[in-house]
Amino acid sequence: MAEAANLEILEWPKKDNRRFLHVVYRVGDLDRTIKFYTECFGMKLLRKRDIPEEKYTNAFLGFGPEQTNFVVELTYNYGVPSYDIGTGFGHFAIATPDVYKLVEEIRAKGGNVTREPGPVKGGSTVIAFVKDPDGYIFELIQRENTPEPLCQVMLRVGDLERSIKFYEKALGLRVVKKVDRPEYKYSIAMLGYAEEEKTTVLELTYNYGVTEYTRGNAFAQLAITTDDVYKSAEVADLVTKELGGKMIRPPGPVPGINTKVTSFLDPDGWKTVLVDNEDFLRELDNAE
Repeated sequence: MAEAANLEILEWPKKDNRRFLHVVYRVGDLDRTIKFYTECFGMKLLRKRDIPEEKYTNAFLGFGPEQTNFVVELTYNYGVPSYDIGTGFGHFAIATPDVYKLVEEIRAKGGNVTREPGPVKGGSTVIAFVKDPDGYIFELIQRENTPEPLCQVMLRVGDLERSIKFYEKALGLRVVKKVDRPEYKYSIAMLGYAEEEKTTVLELTYNYGVTEYTRGNAFAQLAITTDDVYKSAEVADLVTKELGGKMIRPPGPVPGINTKVTSFLDPDGWKTVLVDNEDFLRELDNAE
């Protein structure tokens, strides 16, 4: 009976209403980062919230409204000027119709271009890499039209097949692309809720023979929507017990804003927060 019940619970992510909501990370100078993202990347500042009693400020930026688009949530902790990004975080990615033009605009504004624009090794897609003022890497990908320019979050993992299984079962993600590059000794898997060109994807990278990375204290978490944090937490609890990771926040409302959330770590220690859809939209309405 228990096994049958568990199987039924594990079907929930496939029925749920999920999308990538935002990615949270820490910066040492909020105004400097906002200026860089708006002027160099063309993002819009969507909202800010200051929590003086907790000594931090958040800023939300993206290419479209939070109701429909994936955004970055920057966290500035009062008086903390820098963070350790670690070796596990890879990059974010922005899709743009003209990588060459965007790189020149970024360079003209003093941006740090770490890989000049040109075709990807072994392929034809034009890419470039730039580094933001805190050291976070952004890949720029040439793509004609996309509903979601903020299109990737790349994290490194120690066991790609285990991670794929984890994210499929715990979050209902599916593999939309998988590439093995033995000549460069790495494999990647793109996971999303739709095709790579139409949505944000989580890119997991496995470097041959590397089973552990440092996570530092800069990157915080990914947030994903759900229609039921309680069911979603049951699923995550079962999957972490099977594949590794752990629950770190039981489902329930966040004090002060009453948005229901639950959170957990994957087998490599990367954090995901699941956020109630209706509560999140209500939170946005209250912020306006």
